[in-house]
Amino acid sequence: MAKAIAEEMGLTQLQAKEIVQRVLHGIVETLVTAGRIELRNFGIFEVRRRKPRKARNPRTGDKVKVPAKLVVTFKPGREMEERVGRLKHVPGRDGAAVDNHAP
Repeated sequence: MAKAIAEEMGLTQLQAKEIVQRVLHGIVETLVTAGRIELRNFGIFEVRRRKPRKARNPRTGDKVKVPAKLVVTFKPGREMEERVGRLKHVPGRDGAAVDNHAP
């Protein structure tokens, strides 16, 4: 991503990388302080509480209690949803076709 930004904006890759890192850091800081950040035409990151639950250790089969915790969720924006929805193959995954009839 930094390489593409550098070429498009006439910056060095190092400058573009620093800009990308600052943007990502800003997203994390906003989540930590405000709990939510909306990036227009991209999506919404939000901190949510996951309820405690019972799970199973896959190695032993024993039941374990998983405590409540805070997680980051992402809801893609309309433009992203539409563009990804038009894809016929998963990019970078050997061109695997998408089965739109799967449950």
